[in-house]
Amino acid sequence: MPEGAAAEVRATTEAYYDSSAADSFYAAIWGGEDIHIGIYDGTEEPIAAASARTVETMARELGALGPDARVLDIGAGYGGAGRALATRHGCRVDCLNLSEVQNERNRRLTDAAGLRDRVHVIHASFESIPGPAAAYDAVWSQDAILHSGDRQRVLSEVARVMRPGADFVFTDPMQTDDCPSDVLEPVLARIHLDSLASPGFYRRILGDLGFDEVGFTEMPHQLRTHYDRVRAELLGRRTDAETSTSHA
Repeated sequence: MPEGAAAEVRATTEAYYDSSAADSFYAAIWGGEDIHIGIYDGTEEPIAAASARTVETMARELGALGPDARVLDIGAGYGGAGRALATRHGCRVDCLNLSEVQNERNRRLTDAAGLRDRVHVIHASFESIPGPAAAYDAVWSQDAILHSGDRQRVLSEVARVMRPGADFVFTDPMQTDDCPSDVLEPVLARIHLDSLASPGFYRRILGDLGFDEVGFTEMPHQLRTHYDRVRAELLGRRTDAETSTSHA
């Protein structure tokens, strides 16, 4: 994607996540800690519990992270993963995120958790990560890279800031390698993108950047379950609101 178009995608994404409607939605429905896809143990499980399980599952893929380790979370949202990692491992986490509205909520939650000395919030784009090369022992991302208009640049930046032997663990909604070009048009129009990345894209670009693939897990059923749960939560809250109004 040309730089002008990629910049437009960044601006659109930032404006959306900075909006009061988006912030209210994600804070209420996801519980204000995570705004990422959950891993569900059942179709009725609360969204917040499933979202926490995603963090736990991803964390098991990381190597040892002691108090001196530095982790970068790109597209960190409300910072739930960063706080979980800092609490579990004592590591330092930089939460890089484009939305300053989300960043302010992250700072408040981090202060409330007593983790200000371990979790640092950075307002920036993951297409241009501030800081020096080889600064991090691990890079983390949940359902964020899809929003970029220049995913190859994001991955190049990830490679630049990782120390030798560091881990990169991420999730991302993807299209299949053989997905017909018109199938995802309604979804792409909503998120103002030309395409989603695919497993083949990530394997090719990360391979060219010198990464070794350790594992890859497909979970399309979790995506369906997650949005079924979001829909059920929204309908339930609407019913509660209508009931409260009728009794007023």
